[in-house]
Parts: sequence; C-alpha cells; structure tokens
Amino acid sequence: MLEVILKSIWLMLPAYLPNPVAVLTGGGTPIDFGKRFFDGKRILGDGKTFRGLFFGTLSGILIGLFENFVAPFAKMPSFGSGAESFLILLSLSLGAMLGDITKSFFKRRLGFERGSMLPLADQLDFVAGALLLCYFTSTSWFSSNFTKEVIITVLIISPILHLTVNFIGYKMGRKPVPW
Repeated sequence: MLEVILKSIWLMLPAYLPNPVAVLTGGGTPIDFGKRFFDGKRILGDGKTFRGLFFGTLSGILIGLFENFVAPFAKMPSFGSGAESFLILLSLSLGAMLGDITKSFFKRRLGFERGSMLPLADQLDFVAGALLLCYFTSTSWFSSNFTKEVIITVLIISPILHLTVNFIGYKMGRKPVPW
C-alpha cells in the first residue's frame, strides 16, 4: 500500500506543485483581463493571472524533469524521454492549472465569490484537469502508469494534501482562507 501511495504522489507531483506556486508567484494581469461574462459576472476573477499560470505550469515541468533525472535511483517511473517527456509534464502541470481555472469559471457562474469554498471541487479540480489532459495527450504512457489503484489513491490523498498545503499557505499569509 505504501508503494502505491508513494508512486501516486510521485506521478502527481507535476500536477500538485503548480497551484501552490501560482499562489506564491501570481499577481499582475488577470487571465480574463477584468472582463465580465454575458451574465454580468467576472469570467474568472483577479485570482487567476497570467504570471501564476506561467510559473505554476513551469514549476510542474521543472519538478517533473528533476523526477525524471532521479527516477532510476528512486526506483520510480519516469515521465518518458525527449519530446514525450515534455508533453507529459506539460499536460500534467498545465492540466492542473486549467482544471482549477475551469472550476473558477463555474464557481463565478454559480455566484461563489473568490475564496469561497466548494467542497471536493476545490480539492479535485486540478486532479481532473491533469489526468484528463494527460490521458488525451499521452494515452499510452498514462494507461501504463495511472492504474486503477493509483487513480483511486490519488482521489483519496489529493483532498488531504490540498487542504494541508492551503492551510500552510493561509498561515504564511499567502491565502485569505485556509481551504
């Protein structure tokens, strides 16, 4: 069981890192440029910025490249090699960011303000985005690494890890709410 948990965290680290890094490095121009949707509400809000998207995605790619380097020593799976590796890492990290952005879009439509809690959606949006984008861009690699056991483990541990990291960010003064 411990082996599956460690493998799950290993495989998801390029998706786990982008959102906290986006919080730490974000700011600047919002992705929606301050525009409103036809319902009169902001498309995404000020919390989703180009800088956060860029540095969040970059952090996932970089941690994945590091993992690829140490994979043989750690006896963990690699993220492929060459262009395949870049595509896999981009899909996991960018997918995580896009999952969070998509959830924000729907939260605005439902009338949720920035920072308001939407249980499970807040903890699994980035997981869904990362897994879906990776599956569609790298189906063979995904299928051989994200087994049923790994996916179930990811779905169980991700909310716990997400809440823990957000609480730390709140205590550091980087998040206005602990969730």
